[in-house]
Amino acid sequence: MTDSASASATPVKGINWKQGLLIAMGVPILIVPSLADLSLTLWAMSIAIWVISVVSGFFLNLTLGEMCATFGTAGMGGSIQYVFQNDEKYRSSKINKGRLIGAIGAWDYFTAWTPVIPIFTIMTAEYIINYVSLSIDDMTKMAMYLVLGAAIYGFIIITARKGLESGAKVQTIFTVVTIVPIVVIVLSPLFLGHFHPEHITNELTPAGWKWDANGILMVFGCLAVAQWSACGWETAAAHGAKYENPATDVPKALMACGLACLALYALISVCMYGTLGQAQIADAGAATLVPIAKTCFGEYGGLIAVILLIVGMVMIIQTAFLGAASTLQAMAEEGNMPACFTKTNSYGVPMNSLYFEAAIGFGLIILGVTASQMLAVCSVGYAITHCMVQLAFVKSRHYRRFKDLESPYKVGKFLYIMSFVMIGFDLLLVAGLLYYLNHEMGIIYCAMGIIFTLLYIPIWYAIQVSNHKNHPEIVCGLNYDLK
Repeated sequence: MTDSASASATPVKGINWKQGLLIAMGVPILIVPSLADLSLTLWAMSIAIWVISVVSGFFLNLTLGEMCATFGTAGMGGSIQYVFQNDEKYRSSKINKGRLIGAIGAWDYFTAWTPVIPIFTIMTAEYIINYVSLSIDDMTKMAMYLVLGAAIYGFIIITARKGLESGAKVQTIFTVVTIVPIVVIVLSPLFLGHFHPEHITNELTPAGWKWDANGILMVFGCLAVAQWSACGWETAAAHGAKYENPATDVPKALMACGLACLALYALISVCMYGTLGQAQIADAGAATLVPIAKTCFGEYGGLIAVILLIVGMVMIIQTAFLGAASTLQAMAEEGNMPACFTKTNSYGVPMNSLYFEAAIGFGLIILGVTASQMLAVCSVGYAITHCMVQLAFVKSRHYRRFKDLESPYKVGKFLYIMSFVMIGFDLLLVAGLLYYLNHEMGIIYCAMGIIFTLLYIPIWYAIQVSNHKNHPEIVCGLNYDLK
């Protein structure tokens, strides 16, 4: 989730493919917030949705790995900004469209991952509430979200203020630990006799399901929601330029991570649905793993399993928190966000970015936006970013600016051709997601998915005007004198 907007600096090499794999192995816990949503919408068909979503990640992440390794960028937003940025081409234009397009890609990436923080803060509270069977009203629940959020944010800010790198090292260790409790919880029913395959075979599709236009759009919408969780192993690709031997380490790390995620996402979704079935999933709500933990481990054993799962959720909050802060800082350095976000403390930590993220998180919680609503809305930006990554990859293969640039890792012709297919696929995901939002949450949330992207355009313009007047050291995306 960490971005870098510039490829000018020579990255420090030093990780091998096994370390790259470990960095991304905390990702499977991202499945937790949307397990119930997709299961309640598509029933057992949701298992196939998870598998297809992870498979789509191979086409995205392998091509992203090539760009990261070649250009020295880190992440989707950084690669989009670098490829589309062409000051020479747009020198005679009033608006530098290349910088604007790249900025939109980075913005959508930022807005897709920043809600991870409030989403998992709410999920942590929901697991606590459901496990101890608390009966509280909405105001008390919101107060609990805010108190828990303050504790989590405060802990991360305090521990990260002396350096994001040290925090990242600790986080790398814990990301491995995060997958252990969820795997133990979902595997236990298989060995303890609580898994019922008939839940899957008898509930493959919702009652009255039709494969018409509406049904197909709903499938694509659910695919987009799942992709937000299932393609998060892009973090292994984001470090493309830092591998000791990119030519072999990048594909090894990505293939190993992708196959591991494919197995884990399939396993988690199959075991969860086969253990609970539609009725029990509806009863459990967002905290789908609580009844499984209680059934398999008893009251106290289940409590330990859920506590470990909550620790994993806190770790993924830390990943998103630090990564999104770096993305915001990188955007500011490129002139795509206010210059105040370039400032760091004496340890090089962008504290303004961290505070800004915390403010967004608290704001969403206070507004009463649910975890499901946040995830679905921010998935629009994530799907758009996926499409722009594929466009950037195709452009990088044809752009005269890059033709003589040596690439330490290059994907084959098949993946190049598949990039065109994936561009169309991602556009269908956006269309399906808008249908899903309108059908499940209403027209307001459907509109918000697009508004969050379009709203950034006037914000970007205002930032360029401000930078032109107050920060001449930052390259401006406007090529005319602003009085």
